[in-house]
Formats: sequence, structure tokens, C-alpha cells
Amino acid sequence: DGTGLQFKSVKIGKYLCAELGGGTIIVANRTSASGWETFKVWRINATSFQFRVFNKQFAGLDAAGNGIDVVAVSNAPGSGTFEIIRKPDDLSRVRIKAPNGFFLQAKSEVLVTADSKGDGAWGEDDPSVFEMTFSGGLPGEFQVTNGYGPETAPQTMKEHWRTYIVEEDFKFIASNGLNAVRIPVGWWIASDPTPPKPHVGGSLQALDNGFLWAQYAKSPSLYAVELLNEPRSPGATLESVIKYYRDGYNAVRKHSSTAYVVMSNRLGPMDPKALFPLACGLQGTVIDVHYYNLFWPEVFDSMTVQQNINFINTDRSAQLNEVTTANGPVGDTGLPAALSSSDKDLALCKYSEMDKSFFFNSWEWVAEWQVKDVTKEDYQRFARAQLKLWGLATFWWAYWSLRNVNNHWSLEWMIKKMVTSVFR
Repeated sequence: DGTGLQFKSVKIGKYLCAELGGGTIIVANRTSASGWETFKVWRINATSFQFRVFNKQFAGLDAAGNGIDVVAVSNAPGSGTFEIIRKPDDLSRVRIKAPNGFFLQAKSEVLVTADSKGDGAWGEDDPSVFEMTFSGGLPGEFQVTNGYGPETAPQTMKEHWRTYIVEEDFKFIASNGLNAVRIPVGWWIASDPTPPKPHVGGSLQALDNGFLWAQYAKSPSLYAVELLNEPRSPGATLESVIKYYRDGYNAVRKHSSTAYVVMSNRLGPMDPKALFPLACGLQGTVIDVHYYNLFWPEVFDSMTVQQNINFINTDRSAQLNEVTTANGPVGDTGLPAALSSSDKDLALCKYSEMDKSFFFNSWEWVAEWQVKDVTKEDYQRFARAQLKLWGLATFWWAYWSLRNVNNHWSLEWMIKKMVTSVFR
């Protein structure tokens, strides 16, 4: 499911590592953990996993050798399923059971084998005991349903959909001057109530609730469909994205002649106007642009409050102008959200009614930055500067998101605790 795990031998005091990043043996000789020392898990069930290393190979046993040396040479999953056994009173201390029924042990810094009975007392001198730490993950509905499994996941997701976003939230949205809600859905919703595993049924009903609660808006309706959120350059090539967007546009038009079709610009190195030729030929389209004063350490990590605000007023303003033409697009500050477990669940949007013969732009944003020890007034100034600019978008702006565990990413928290009337 994408979660990264790192294992430190308690006896040797060093981390397991895919030598050279993969393609050869597993060793136990690294004093600190980074990419080569991180094993991404492919979950089979609650305790069994396949481990993928830095260069994309899967960990397993050396079938071409003695059958017990631990290696990472297979390019396909299925070469080895490992079970993680956790110490009951210390869940960070684990043993790893190999496909042959024995446990991994770090015999030396360069020899990791699967030939331990794993029947020791979890002591510091036991080479089959490891300290396990987590290194990031991929939060999302797939990870939740895959992790809980078919017995528990349906009830877990049903309870989440029932309680996380409710009718009162839509009343709150409308009462604070916001007139659109953006709800991302997974592709598997098309197969609801029997989506492909590990997904579970129920997401379509959760989406239907959103349309029911739209009664609090002046004109409840389906206003737009975004085809994809944040494809990444260069992995997602311009050619492949254009083909996908064209096919997606045609699919939407089979069912609606009035809904706008939103196309997200690629993240990473790209021409921000690369989608213009496509959008110009398609009626009722929107270019979605996502800009944050984050995720660029060499630029934003050392900025002051005023430097961040100046960046909005100058650099971001120039970027807005770049994707704005006299008779067409301006940015969409659209925002991904999800009725799932990711905690980034609803995007709130303001839109402008425009002539649908043109294409437009929308912008996604958040009032968060890297500045430390700032005041409430600083956050208000930062939010106002962005709102003033994003309000120039010809379609909408959207804030990530309605509710989030990180306060400044939560529009609900910002309205109630920080900026109150800024969003009106």
C-alpha cells in the first residue's frame, strides 16, 4: 500500500538495506536510514506483505543459491511474502517470517538469512529481532480498504462516510458565502455497489448525499467534472495527458452538454499554457492550476511573512497573467478533496458565471507556509493577499480543504478560529 518500513537489527545496531538500491543482496550495515534502507510494503493481509526496494525489485529468498539468503532481484511481485510478527508489549520490535517458514536474522553486516526459528526472548542479542519504524505512506481509500481487509473495511468505510462530512457541514459552507463544493471520487465509483477489490461499496451513496445537501445553495446542480488531479511531469507525458483529457471530455459530453470539463495542469517541469490548444477547441473547458508557497524548499523555507505576501503579489500575479488571455482562460484554483480517509476531503469553490464558448481557469490554494512563530494577523494578511489574486480567476478558486488534521489546511478551522470574515 506504499507505506515505507525501515528495520534496524537490535544486535548489530544497523539498518537492513537493499545493496545498490536493489538487484542483489540485502545487507545490515547502514548506520542511518534513507531510500535504500526503506522497504515499501505491498499488503497481502493484516500481517503479511511483499517488500519492494528502492530500484523497484521485490525482496525474496535466493532460489538460485542456498535458498535462505535474502535478496531483492525479482521485478515482479509474488517472489516472497513476509509476515511481520510484533512483540505484544512493544509494537516497534518485530520479527520477520520468510516464505520458507523461518525468520530473518542479521548474522553479520553483509549476511541476512531466513533460517532462524524465532523462538528467542526478544533480547538485544537476538539477531532475528528488529526495530521497525515507519517512513511515510500513501493515505487514501485504497490503503484503508486494503489494510482493513474484506471483513472489516466495509463497516469502517460506512462509518466514515456516515460521520465525516454531514449535512450540517453543507449548511456551514453556504452560511459562509461559499457557493460550490468539490468532491473527488475514485474511478471505482462507476462499479458501485460492487467495485473491484480491495474497494468496498458505498461511495456512490456518499456522493449522492452531497447532491441532496446542495439544497443549501441557490442553484443546486452538477456544475463541473474534473477529469484528473495533478498528473505529474515528466512521468505523465503531455501527449498521454492530452489524449486522456480529449477522451474524458467526449465521455462527459455524452451525458451532459452543460457541465464544465476541468483539466488539471501537470505538476513539475511543464509549460503552463501547454493545454491551451486543446482547451481552445473544446467548449466549456477549464484549466486547473495549483500553486502553493510550499514544496520548494530553496525558495520558500527561508521567506519571511512579508516576502511570502510579496511573492503572491508579484510572482503569483505574473503566473496568473501568463495563463490568462483576453478572450479565454484564467486559472482555476480547484482543489482535490475526497470523501475518504485522507483527511483532505472537501474543496470549497467560488465560481463565476461565464460564457461557455470560452475556456477558463481555476486556482487551488491554502493559507499555509513555512514561516514560524507568526501571528493571527499575519495569517489574515497572507490569506487576504491570496484571495485578492485568486478572485481574478475566471472560473473559481478552491481551498484545500474543508476539514483537515492540520489546522491551516482546514478551511473550517480557519473560518472559526483564524480569519473569520476573510472568506466572505
